[in-house]
Amino acid sequence: MYQFFVGDDQVFENKIQIVGSDVNHIGNVLRMKPGVKVRVSDESGRAYFCTIESISENDVWVMIDEIDEKGTELPCRIVLFQGLPKGDKMELIIQKAVELGVNEIVPVAMKNCVMRLDEKKVDKKIERWQNIAESAAKQSKRTIIPKISKPMKYKQALEAAKELDITLVPYENQRGMEQTREIIDGIAEKMSQSIGIIVGPEGGFAADEIAMVDELDSMHRISLGRRILRTETAGMATLAMLVYRLD
Repeated sequence: MYQFFVGDDQVFENKIQIVGSDVNHIGNVLRMKPGVKVRVSDESGRAYFCTIESISENDVWVMIDEIDEKGTELPCRIVLFQGLPKGDKMELIIQKAVELGVNEIVPVAMKNCVMRLDEKKVDKKIERWQNIAESAAKQSKRTIIPKISKPMKYKQALEAAKELDITLVPYENQRGMEQTREIIDGIAEKMSQSIGIIVGPEGGFAADEIAMVDELDSMHRISLGRRILRTETAGMATLAMLVYRLD
């Protein structure tokens, strides 16, 4: 069953109007016909099981069959602060993080980042990354489209993370999975409403960057095991642990 997203103003009493690029995708790419079942989510996070009623050049109308009361979202908000990786690794990170349930991804410029974003190209990068997030949200049947924020400097990211209930910092020099288990279990027991994950770039955290983490009570260094994980793997491993305990 394919997933589509609409604005709140496109949802009526028993029908939903789909407009924009999805119209061409439904009619000409997927070649759907009236009677086909689809899932639709609105901006408020409500999801509906629907049946296509009509398809035209300008819009697609679907009948609401049932409201998806359970949904697909985790019971808490998760923000991934990702140290900027080189090449196109960010695209893979966004895709997989969205599949695993993250709500927001914040690219972070850190001391050991190999990649430096061109200020003139940032908006285009964000637009591309947001499109990847939307595609991943559709594929994984998310109820929302996670937000890709504009890049932040490390200190700005820490300030943003301080607003969350708890922040996890996977660190290659941290030893002992027992502490990691205790922290993850504590999150599940308390049902923390907001969780941050800060992942370093290929070069890892600089000494002063990790020292800043230790100064904040809401931030916890965690181990992901005895093996050193790549930057594109560390966030996914942390998210998988959270999904296991929260979903």
